[in-house]
Amino acid sequence: MKPPRRKFLHLAAGAAVLPALSRVARAQTYPTRPVRIIVGFPPGAATDILARLVGQWLSERLGQPFIIENRPGAGGNIGTEAVVRAPADGHTLLLATTANAINATLYEKLNFNFIRDIAPVASIISASLVMMVNPSLPVKTVSEFITYARANPGKLSYASSGSGTSLHVSGELFKMMTGINMVHVPYRGSVPAQTDLLGGQVQVMFDGLAGSIELIRAGKFRALAVTAAKRSEALPEIPTVADFVPGFEASQLYGVVAPRNTPAAVVDKLNREINATLADPNIKARLADLGGTVLAGSPADFGKLIADETEKWGRVIRTANIKPE
Repeated sequence: MKPPRRKFLHLAAGAAVLPALSRVARAQTYPTRPVRIIVGFPPGAATDILARLVGQWLSERLGQPFIIENRPGAGGNIGTEAVVRAPADGHTLLLATTANAINATLYEKLNFNFIRDIAPVASIISASLVMMVNPSLPVKTVSEFITYARANPGKLSYASSGSGTSLHVSGELFKMMTGINMVHVPYRGSVPAQTDLLGGQVQVMFDGLAGSIELIRAGKFRALAVTAAKRSEALPEIPTVADFVPGFEASQLYGVVAPRNTPAAVVDKLNREINATLADPNIKARLADLGGTVLAGSPADFGKLIADETEKWGRVIRTANIKPE
């Protein structure tokens, strides 16, 4: 006997509602166990500090431990691959950085496609670099530096924390947009690069603001400009590179991503909680200490940022023919 049409429609409607109810229930109960935030760099790095700051807040808000797990290696690719291969349930996250956007082009044979294999959750901050020189160099502005470099082609060297890092590609972008000729000298990290800049073995460096600001304030280095689109609150008297080279912008982006196919309700819940974190005055002050500008927004906003950065740095890497170390 066939069920009456009204009963059939009622049953069908109920069946359609079940998946939606399941997603809502999943978001309400998430997280059901400790959450891992994978960091693709060693403890103590800016990425690690940021992950611990956000993780502590999320632990307090969501009632489960958010455990920071450092998996350094291959410019962050080892940690990234661990996340894209993890179950898509929101219990394994990645503290993503500009390195992920760079690596998409820098490494020819990755075992994953970053844009395809992740679900953007939330951006956190954009951190400016600073263009700084050894004080013995006879320049005080970006314009003077460009003039000096053109008068001394190939005689200036710029330091970076390694081939393919954001410090390196920022220097290459500056070369491309100004037409000057500088020699790249890669180091294993910012500290040895700073040491040689201090000693005069290299003349200029694009460095993370957080790691160099005290040396600038102490007069060890001369800051010519910050690389973000706007001046930094930490060094408000220092102009931007774009004031002299229109359109120049180079920042280190940080945010949280999850494996592809993580339920939208879980992504949205994490996004809301992270944005609440970024609105807290104490957290904003801590982030400012890291040289960061808060980047609250939707998952879609962060996805667009990732895509734009990947395209931008891909052009620089191909033009400069940059290869990984």
